[in-house]
Amino acid sequence: MGTAPLGNLFTEVAEADSEACMAAAWDAGIRHYDTAPHYGAGLAEHRLGRALRGRRREEFTLSSKVGRILHADDGVPALNENFLHALPFRRSFDYSAAGTVRSLEDSQQRMGLTKIDIVYIHDCAEDSHGAAWTERFAEAMTGAAVQLSAMRKRGEISGWGMGLNMVEPALACLEAARPDLFLIAGRYTLLDHTALGKLFPACAAKGVKVVQGGPYNSGLLAGGSTFDYEPARSEMVAKTKAVRAVCERHGVDIRAAALQFCAAHPVVAAVIPGPRTAAEVMQNADLMAAEIPGQLWRDLRSAGLLPEAAPTPD
Repeated sequence: MGTAPLGNLFTEVAEADSEACMAAAWDAGIRHYDTAPHYGAGLAEHRLGRALRGRRREEFTLSSKVGRILHADDGVPALNENFLHALPFRRSFDYSAAGTVRSLEDSQQRMGLTKIDIVYIHDCAEDSHGAAWTERFAEAMTGAAVQLSAMRKRGEISGWGMGLNMVEPALACLEAARPDLFLIAGRYTLLDHTALGKLFPACAAKGVKVVQGGPYNSGLLAGGSTFDYEPARSEMVAKTKAVRAVCERHGVDIRAAALQFCAAHPVVAAVIPGPRTAAEVMQNADLMAAEIPGQLWRDLRSAGLLPEAAPTPD
C-alpha cells in the first residue's frame, strides 16, 4: 500500500476516511506499507503511524524515504507541491549522511515507530533537480548511500534503495553502490515499459528487486485524467483507450490488467497502488485476484500495445 494519497495528493482526504482506508488495508491482508516525508509534508507518515502503532511490529514491513527535510513554515500555500492542505512545513533537499540521519529520526517521531525496514533515497533524479541531478546523485552516493549501507550492516534497517520516477539514477546506483531494491513509480505499467529495457535486466543480474509504484500512472489507467501527476497527453489518452477496448472485449477491468501486469515480472517484489478510501482498498484487492484470460495478453501484444519481452500472468 502506497500512502501518497493519504498525504492529500491533489485531493483532501478526511481523517475518518484515512483511518477507514488503513483499517481496510490491514483486513485485506496488506502488510507492506510505503510512505515518505514528502507526502503531505509529513501528513501521510502521521496517519500511517497512527494506524500501525497498535499492530505487532513483526507482522508488517514499513518503508519510508530520505532526501527531504521538513521545516516549519506557516506561509506554505494551500496546494503545496501537489498536496492539498498539507501540514505547515516546507521541504528542502538534503542527501548527506547527516541529513539522512535527521530525516529518519524525524520520520520515526512522526510515525511513533522506532523501526523502518526499508529506506529509499527519494527523487534524486532529473525530474526533481533538472540538469543538476548528477551533482545531487553524487551527494547521495557519498552521503545517504554510505550511511544507509552502514545501518544495514548494523541491522538497523533491512535494506535500502532509491525511490524514483525515472530509471537512469537506478541504473547509476547499481554501478555506484549495493542497493537491495528500488521503488520505481510509473515506469513499468500497461502504458509505459521503460524499465523493461535496461533496468529490469540489470536488477535481475545483481539480485535486486523492484517495488512497482504508480501502477495506474497516477490515475490514467484508473479512469482519471493524469499521467505522471500531470494532465495526460493526447497520445497517452489514445493508448489507454486502445488498451481498455481490448480489456472490454474480454470482460476484464483495465485496472485488474494494470495491477496484474506489473506483478508478473520476476524482479517485481510488490505492487503498491495508493488508495484513498476503504472501498478502493477492497477494490484493489479484488482486482489483483480477478481472473484474466491469457488471450487478453496475446491480443495486447498483437495490437502492439505490449512488448514481446514483457512477462504476463498467463
